[in-house]
Formats: sequence, structure tokens, C-alpha cells
Amino acid sequence: MDAREKILEAATNLLAKAPAADVSTRAVCEAAGVGAPMLYRLFGDKAGLLAAVVDRGFEEYLASKRAARPSDDPVADLRSGWDNHMRFALEHPHHYRLMYSPELTVPPAAAQEAHALLHGILERCAAAGRLTVPSALATQMIMSANVGAALSMLTRPEQYPDPQFSERLRDAVLDSLTRPADDAEPSGPGSAVPVAAATLAARLRAEQAPRFTPAESALLEQWLDKLSAD
Repeated sequence: MDAREKILEAATNLLAKAPAADVSTRAVCEAAGVGAPMLYRLFGDKAGLLAAVVDRGFEEYLASKRAARPSDDPVADLRSGWDNHMRFALEHPHHYRLMYSPELTVPPAAAQEAHALLHGILERCAAAGRLTVPSALATQMIMSANVGAALSMLTRPEQYPDPQFSERLRDAVLDSLTRPADDAEPSGPGSAVPVAAATLAARLRAEQAPRFTPAESALLEQWLDKLSAD
């Protein structure tokens, strides 16, 4: 095991025993049997070390999401993704709290990849005519709700005794952003144009051969995003 792996292993083990999502670099160095200069040379500073610990801890979770095969129902994939996210958070509370800690000044790559994977599913929802708002906005809303619920349940479990809380919140959020597959036309006053705009924008982004110049594509996407947000 090289020095980098020794340091990450030591930090991970200490984090699992820490009452808060934090460890000291001195304790990590002692546990890994390395000097502080080695730690700082490899990770830059404590924030860089903690970000690397998070990325290491989330690798198995993200690998499973990368390998997941899309189903015929992208909204069902959203529900499954929410549940998997919540399950990982509750099974790995120290890594999860650290990932979203405001003290972690170096953004973990895992957080950015999780956001991108969710956005990819929502692009599929939009292309299928199932999304009622722009995919970027839907990504922000779902991720905020999913992360907020997980952190709330981790930090104040006594306030969430309902075992169905996560599923109830999931359905409330997703139902507000998507529509059933068997709806031939969007229902409700003024809903047809936003859904059509979100669908067209996603399908144009999925085009292998662009039909417009970059400037034209950017302008069209801006118009469609404005229509889909109305």
C-alpha cells in the first residue's frame, strides 16, 4: 500500500469513529505512519484530504449508478435513484455528512458527478415529454430535497419517526415536476407550452449532428428554457 492509500485508509477509519464528520491531520499522520509534509504534498491541505476521503467513500456508490442500465421509464429511474441515494446516506453517515459539510472548502468530485448523473436522467425525462420544468432546474430541486432529507434524518433522527417519510417526500417532489406517461397532452391551463419547450430542448441537446451554429443553438436553448420555466 503506497503512502496515499495509507493516508486515505487512516483518515477513513478515524472518520468512522469520530463523533463529528471531522478528523485532525495530526491524528491521520500518526495512524498512517507518515509525516505531515507527505500528507500536504499529496493532498495540499486538510480540505484536500477530506475531499479525497469523500471521493474514495462514494466510489462504490457512484460506480453502481454509472453501471445502472436505464429502464423504459425514466421517472421510475428517478425514484430508484432517490431511494439509492437515501440508502447510501443512512448506511455511510460519516462520509455523507462530510460530503455536504460547509467546512469542506474543496468541492468533492463525487458531488459533481452525482449531480451530473441525476441531470442525465432528467434529460431523458424531458426528451420523453415527462418533465414540466427545465432539466437543470429539476436537477437542483430534486438534489436539494434528497440531500436535505438525508441530512435531516441523519442529524435529527428523532424528528423523523415515520418510516415512510423519505418515500412521501420523494413522491411529492417528483409528482410536482413530472407527468404520467399516459397523458397524451399536458393538463392544466398554460401547461402545454412549458412541457413542449422542455421536451424539444432535451431532444435538441441529444442530437448527434447539430443543425445550428453554436450561437444559434445557445439562443434557441435560451428561448426554450424561458418557455419551459413559465
